[in-house]
Amino acid sequence: MNKAARNKFVHDEPFWRRKALEEMTREEWESLCDHCGRCCLVKLEEEDTGAIHFTSAVCALYDLECGGCTAYENRAERMPDCVPLTPEKVRTLSWLPSTCAYRLLAEGKDLPDWHPLVSGDPSSVRRAGVSILGRVRSERDVDIDDLPDFIVTWPA
Repeated sequence: MNKAARNKFVHDEPFWRRKALEEMTREEWESLCDHCGRCCLVKLEEEDTGAIHFTSAVCALYDLECGGCTAYENRAERMPDCVPLTPEKVRTLSWLPSTCAYRLLAEGKDLPDWHPLVSGDPSSVRRAGVSILGRVRSERDVDIDDLPDFIVTWPA
């Protein structure tokens, strides 16, 4: 393949295949999120083992009807437990779901067919069964002592 053909091929590749996470623009980075909501689930950590358990309780800022954060731009200030993702954090957070685009790309994998950047359809996330919509309740409605009763295995 000559240089011109190679350059054309490289530029035809989508940005997530040709850029490292650190090289992405803010718009590209944000577009990687499929809005599944799995990272917004309340997680419990076992003190002795460090094992993480997802619950079906979701952050109080999560919009239960439409999905997404109701205070995205200042979520970390409103919810001190919120962990805004960065390329560095993506590589170290063991609790990111296996379906997370940030995690997949950090592991050298490609985006799944249902991801909106691939499918061109934001509703493909829900059709694929990846979205938390309709499967969760707000953490406001769950007593903290009852959280172990809400542990689920489906996000992992």
